[in-house]
Amino acid sequence: DIHVRVMNHARPAGDSATAAEQPGKEFTRIFVSPLAEYPTSGINMDGIAVGLHKGHVVSKRKLAARPSQRKGKLGKRVKMIRDLIRDVVGSAPYEKRLMELLKVGRDKRALKLAKRKLGTHLRGKKKREEMGNLLRKMSRKAAPNA
Repeated sequence: DIHVRVMNHARPAGDSATAAEQPGKEFTRIFVSPLAEYPTSGINMDGIAVGLHKGHVVSKRKLAARPSQRKGKLGKRVKMIRDLIRDVVGSAPYEKRLMELLKVGRDKRALKLAKRKLGTHLRGKKKREEMGNLLRKMSRKAAPNA
C-alpha cells in the first residue's frame, strides 16, 4: 500500500526555485510513504511526528476474548435449568397477577406493579416482557389443541 499526503506550502524567498516555481508563491509538496501494514482500525496514523494523525504506524493486534467480555450472557445450560425450574415451581403470586393484568391489556398497570415489587423501572420492564413472552408461549401451546 502507498499512502499519499498532499500539503500546500508557501515557498520561502531564499529557497531555490525552478522556472515554474516562483519564490513566495504557493506550491504543493507530496509526501509518499510505502506502508506495508497500514492500520485498519479507526486510528489512522501517518508515521509523521506532528499533526492530527501523528504517531508511529502500527497494525492492530487480534486479541483473544476475555472471560469478562461474556459476563452476563446466558449460556444454554443455565437457560435450560432455569426453564426447568420455572416449569416445576411455577410463578410467584405477583407474577400471576402480572400475567392477569397483561391478559386484560393493562400493560401500564402491570409495569407499575412490577416496578413496585422489583425496585427499579428497568427490572420492571424486563419482568413485564418476560411475563408477556410466557403468556404468548402458553397461548401458542393451547392453540394447536383447540
